[in-house]
Amino acid sequence: MTLDTNIIIGYLKEERPIFEALSQWRQEGRHFILPTIVEAEVLSFSPLTPQEQLRIETFLRENFLSVSFDRAVAKIAASIRREQKIKFPDAAIAATALYTHTPLVTRNVKDFQRVKGLRVVSL
Repeated sequence: MTLDTNIIIGYLKEERPIFEALSQWRQEGRHFILPTIVEAEVLSFSPLTPQEQLRIETFLRENFLSVSFDRAVAKIAASIRREQKIKFPDAAIAATALYTHTPLVTRNVKDFQRVKGLRVVSL
């Protein structure tokens, strides 16, 4: 499952529906994919103290499989952006889910619903 930025933030804030869903999916043996753009978005929120940043970096590294924004993902993102006219970060996140053949877990279904072939899970 590819996770959107709003899901990671909700988890870090211990929002119950997100926390419970991710915990259950982990027990079921599902893997969580973290697009590198999501990592950048999460770490760019300010103000983060150095201790908070280190805690979040450790959490992300230990709990998620990072998928880099490489040429293959970039081509998919460019195609999505051309066809759907969505923001670049959302196109990159959707492209990662398509590239990894995983559903995208998000709270923002509206921005992703028109992306062809993308399976979206709403929390």
